[in-house]
Amino acid sequence: MMRAALTMILSLLVFYGVLCVALYLFQRSLIYFPQPRTNIKDTEVINFTVDNLNIQVTTSQQNNAGAIIYFGGNAENVSLSIPVLSSAFPDKKIYAMHYRGYGGSEGTPSEEALIKDALFLFDEIKHDHEDIMVIGRSLGSGVAIQLASQRPATRLVLITPYDSIQNIAASRFPFFPIQLLLNDKFESWKFAQNISIPTTIITAELDEVIPLKNSKNLLESFPQGVAKHIAIRDTGHNSISASPGYIDALRRDHN
Repeated sequence: MMRAALTMILSLLVFYGVLCVALYLFQRSLIYFPQPRTNIKDTEVINFTVDNLNIQVTTSQQNNAGAIIYFGGNAENVSLSIPVLSSAFPDKKIYAMHYRGYGGSEGTPSEEALIKDALFLFDEIKHDHEDIMVIGRSLGSGVAIQLASQRPATRLVLITPYDSIQNIAASRFPFFPIQLLLNDKFESWKFAQNISIPTTIITAELDEVIPLKNSKNLLESFPQGVAKHIAIRDTGHNSISASPGYIDALRRDHN
């Protein structure tokens, strides 16, 4: 009886270990879902070389002095977000970055790679734009906040953001040592403490992907008075950009 019980325990431990290894090996396939690029009217695709890889950026409204750098969600074709951004900010040139592996960009996505590309893009365009706003949605909020903490952006907008991917993963996989397994933690709450520019956090009331508590944890991580919260009612994580209040929320306090 004792031997049978011991055998069962050992089998369960081995099975658990196999699950941990699988989660570690395939973790990025659970975070990143590369999407193709769509050709949108009145846009242009420009290319940058980082780490000998071609990184593509879709741009619009070419002649404006102000700029927006936009980072999308983990399964977002950022080309499709340009019409809404252009409508909200007709006075700014839009730069929508296609992450590595997305939309024709070469390479493989990772937190380190996305942040490196974001910093490179900012440095490349700052010579042409004194006013650069940074916008990040969902996964892209983690890229946007790290960029804004390291470069002189003028405003930050975070759409359906999180405090950290590690915290979200830990709540979804409570029986696994996520802190030890996860490579791309995207700990936005740490970078929020270093943000001093005006910041808007936009959440979806019915968000089924990013729990509201994680967005509120991020909000509370900013220095007092830096970030404000706008909640859009009756909308979900993926439908928020179709909400009638979305463009107004993006524009709020924009000069």
